[in-house]
Parts: sequence; C-alpha cells; structure tokens
Amino acid sequence: MLVNPGHWAGRRVLVTGHTGFKGAWLSLWLREMGAEVAGLALAPEEPSLFSQIGLDGLIDHVEGDIRDADLVDQVVARVRPQTVFHLAAQPLVRLSYDQPRETFATNVLGTAHVLDACRRVEGLEAIVAVTSDKCYENREWVWPYRESDPMGGHDPYSASKGAAELVISSYRNSFFHAGEGPLLASVRAGNVIGGGDWAKDRLVPDIVRAIIDDRSVYIRSPGSVRPWQHVLEALGGYLLIAQHLAAGHDWAASAWNFGPAAQDTRPVGWIVDKMIERWGRGSFELDTAPQPHEANLLMLDCSKARAQLGWRPAFDLRQTIDWIVDWHSQVAQGGDALAITRGQLQTYKTLLDAALTESDPS
Repeated sequence: MLVNPGHWAGRRVLVTGHTGFKGAWLSLWLREMGAEVAGLALAPEEPSLFSQIGLDGLIDHVEGDIRDADLVDQVVARVRPQTVFHLAAQPLVRLSYDQPRETFATNVLGTAHVLDACRRVEGLEAIVAVTSDKCYENREWVWPYRESDPMGGHDPYSASKGAAELVISSYRNSFFHAGEGPLLASVRAGNVIGGGDWAKDRLVPDIVRAIIDDRSVYIRSPGSVRPWQHVLEALGGYLLIAQHLAAGHDWAASAWNFGPAAQDTRPVGWIVDKMIERWGRGSFELDTAPQPHEANLLMLDCSKARAQLGWRPAFDLRQTIDWIVDWHSQVAQGGDALAITRGQLQTYKTLLDAALTESDPS
C-alpha cells in the first residue's frame, strides 16, 4: 500500500501538536493531499516551522492545551474527524527533569484526554497516537528494541512515553475494537530530524543555530548512539498505518516502530561532523558540565513494519543531512520557507512511492 492522496482528499483530519516540528510537516503533507486539516496545540515557540510556512493560514488552527479535557472534548466534537493523529507532547528529555509533573500531565493524562474525546465521535475511523523510541525500558544493550519489549524509562520524559503506551493499550482493549468504532495504533519513531526544527536543547537545531551565528556548538555526549531519520520517513509510516486503520485492517491496530536502516544508527559525533562538513563551516566543543542521565545506546527493530507494511526508508542518513543543510541554508539566505518545504515534500513523496513499490506486500 502506497501513501494514497485519494484517501486523504476531503478527509477530516485532526492533528494535535500541529505547531511542533513533526506536526507542522504532517499537517502540510495532509493539506497538500487535499485533507481538511484541523490542529489543536499550544502556541508555537518561535522561531518555528509552523510560522515560517504560514500554516495557520492553511488549516483550521486552534490554540489550546491537551491538559484541558473540556477544551479537547469541544474541539474534537466540532471537527468531527475521520482520522486523528495525536502528536501533542512535552518532547524533550532534559526539560522533563525541570518539569516532571508537567511532562507526565501532558504526555500521559493529555493522551487520555484525546483518546477519551475520540470515544464520542461518530464517523471516526482511525487514531494514530505518537509516542517515542524512548518508551522502552532501556537496558543499554546492543540489540534493537521490538514492539513487544517492556515499557520503561529512567528520566521523566521516557517514563511518560512508556506510561502513555499503557494508556493507549488500555483504551484499545477497552473501547476501540474492530467493528465497534475507530481502530487505534501507536507509533514509535527514532530521532527525527529535518529542516525547520528549532527546538531548544536538541542536537540538529543546536548545530544549525551555532553555524548561522558563527560560533561553536557545545556537544554533551558525542559517543551516544541514536536511530536518526528524516522526519518524513516517520510521517510516511504514520500515514500508511492510518490508511490501514481506516480500511478496517484490525491487524494494524497495534504498536509500530519506524526507524532507519541499521547503518544509519549513528553516534552524535558523526552527525556533528557530517553537518559541519556539508555546510562547509562550523566547529564544536565538548560540554563538560554535569549532565542528567540520558541513554547512551538506543536502536529500533523495524522488521514488523517492513514485513507487514512493506515500509522502508526512502533514503539514507547522508541524504537526510543534505536536505537539512539545504533547507536551513536556503531559508537563512531569504528563501521562501513554504516553497522550500513543499519542494522537499514533493521530492520525498516520489522517492517514497518508489521505495514502497519495490517492497509492497499487497
């Protein structure tokens, strides 16, 4: 099954967290396919991809907090979505140490608010709840994590994502059965990167800001290994899952990993070196200040998505870095962010269709 624009044309879709990096890319992709997109999220932190591409003028934009259950109920009832993508979250590990209560309230209770509102929507077919690769109980081992591995989390962020997965599983088992309302899946992506990510305290945005400001970037853990992938690789998987759910394929109502090929699970230092090399300037220094605990090694097993969906990455990590540098360097030079984003999206859709055609099991 390919990502099918015909499926999305005219479809009512709600995206929570649409002012964030991933949510903005997803909302634009859906809009480009003709979907009627509504979004519920906090106001964007500036700079943001959301503002740079003028997304508020392209979709039904609602600012609000998913911790407000009444607001979530009102928005979901008004939009009457056929598909829901739940991305709204507190997404940063280090911030979760400063704001643990807020992190759990948003990522766990907020997820329950969204899913509970979905129970009362007539015509809703598919819910895709986005968690994280960090939802697993990380044992620092060399084997990639499978969907059946235990949930866990040392830091509040990771623990909140593991807990959110338990909430999702409970709602799936209790309320969202085949033939009795919408089907519900959870999706766990690797470290998504791409143009337009300006989040604080995140590797690629830190590198971009340092290069643009002509200063060194400070790196905490150059040896830490992560499953890096372009944001569109993960989003393509989310769209495929949503299509299967809407088609009533109850086997798709489960947990799914979407990550890169094994050779693209790389250390932080490799990303820094390649970004500086591709941009043609920049430098880095080691941040020796005491740091809170973060996992050193994390890999994902995506064999389930490959075997059952025919999903596969459309390009490799070097190409991903090329796209990131191209996006940010062009925008920094005054380029039209919406046109640049649309151009990358169109190119990616062509690459993805080619990759899925080679491996489509249907």
